Amino acid sequence: MSQNKNALIRYKTIDKCLQNKYRQWTLEDLIEECSEALSEYEGRQNPISKRTIQMDIQLMRSEKLGYNAPIVVYDKKYYKYEDEDFTITDIPLTETDMNVLTETVSMLKQFKDFSLFNDVSDILQRLEDKIYAEKSHTKPVIYLDKNEKLKGLHYLDEIYQAIIKKMVLIITYKSFKSREETKFHFHPFILKEFNNRWFLVGKKKKSQPITNLALDRIISIDYDFNLPYLEEDFDADLFYKNIIGVTVNSGLQPRRIELWIDAENAPYVLTKPLHHTQRLIQENEDKSIIVHLLIAPNYEMERLLLGFGCGIEILRPEGLRNRMKKTLEKALEKYKNDTEQNTVAEKEI
Repeated sequence: MSQNKNALIRYKTIDKCLQNKYRQWTLEDLIEECSEALSEYEGRQNPISKRTIQMDIQLMRSEKLGYNAPIVVYDKKYYKYEDEDFTITDIPLTETDMNVLTETVSMLKQFKDFSLFNDVSDILQRLEDKIYAEKSHTKPVIYLDKNEKLKGLHYLDEIYQAIIKKMVLIITYKSFKSREETKFHFHPFILKEFNNRWFLVGKKKKSQPITNLALDRIISIDYDFNLPYLEEDFDADLFYKNIIGVTVNSGLQPRRIELWIDAENAPYVLTKPLHHTQRLIQENEDKSIIVHLLIAPNYEMERLLLGFGCGIEILRPEGLRNRMKKTLEKALEKYKNDTEQNTVAEKEI
């Protein structure tokens, strides 16, 4: 049992004793009661020193624990609460306490898809009741981005449990590119969230590369209890170190990607780097900047860069620059066709 938990047991025991105003409590009495309480929880005798209980009383009196317990000594040897109705279990929460608890409860409830939060659901309910009783009901001010209508979220806990218990899954899956669904064995390593979507990362076979499956493309999940789970020392931090998103192209090494960012987007990119390898190369007179990244190009990276529109330019490598240029030219053609159609419609009117 941790020292912090031991201390909490002693505080609660001392508090319980001092609430009993029909008995006189000496320091030796408190030591004996605390020893019995710890013995009950730990199942063995754990001697408590006189100094320990004296320090406990001192801490309970102070503001350090937030108790400010009015413990006094009378007749030079007995301890009691000066306020007979006082108890450390009924300390009013401060406004700061209430705000912190409100936001904590709000954030924890957003992870309701995982069963590991079932054990604290009743605690959250009691906290909400306490908060509601202590102050007027207010809306939370912290929101985590989450798409409640995203398909596959109901698989989150099932997959989580399979990873923890090292179970081999039989997954029926249909990717965006496939016409037909496929069924295969899958050894799950981790769950990864990116851009408000969840992905299952693992392997189909030992000889195959690590891959990811979008939960919203999973049709069904079953288990194979006869197939041994593939034990691998998978390091997610290392695996995703050189990419943006979730797509890792096997054998593709990180490359130096140089970007020009206009003055409007420069502060955004500087304060929220596109990747941890981002380095500032040059600041221009017009407030635009040039940065470089050392990453392996992938689908998510290209989508991120395209999202900046005209605010970003890929300077090098040449291959990536040309590929993005063609994508933008195709997009522009869509709008040109739209303009021509509008012109024809106007003439017809």
